[in-house]
Amino acid sequence: MKLYTKVGDHGATKQINGKKVPKFSPQIVALGDLDELDSWLGYVASQAKATPGFDWLAEDLEARQRELYELLADVAVPRHQTITADHVQGLETAIDKMMAAVPKITAFVLPGGHPLAAALQYGRAVARRAERSLDRLDAKGQPLEPVILQYSNRLSDYLFALARYVNYRAGVDEVKSK
Repeated sequence: MKLYTKVGDHGATKQINGKKVPKFSPQIVALGDLDELDSWLGYVASQAKATPGFDWLAEDLEARQRELYELLADVAVPRHQTITADHVQGLETAIDKMMAAVPKITAFVLPGGHPLAAALQYGRAVARRAERSLDRLDAKGQPLEPVILQYSNRLSDYLFALARYVNYRAGVDEVKSK
């Protein structure tokens, strides 16, 4: 089987149902943004594995990647529903735990600090873009289950909390705005 199909040579791609759609259709854009986030988290996980003391982070990010794979399927395949309220609750529990461990926020936190934290902040920004794409898809003709939108919103919050937690665990001060 060849990797290339040549369908994309003229600005179209095939959906799971075989229908050709423009590459700029809201569904394809949302899937692309989620794929970019998944790829970035894979990069950060690989860097965490190469950083002494951060194997826990790699394991955690790989779990999020598996969830993103399911989220991609939920968006691409009609009537496929894997992401649940339990996934949202899992993110909320992790956020609460990390935020309880780090110092209280007293000013805006600039992305940066430990390289892994900075990479997670970039992932947070990509997650926000993916969230906007999912919101647009939901509003423009492919209604999504509310839990998908909730999960995408919590995921960016989770990455923010995780970046702060990485700085805390690494003993690196956060950069604050003036």
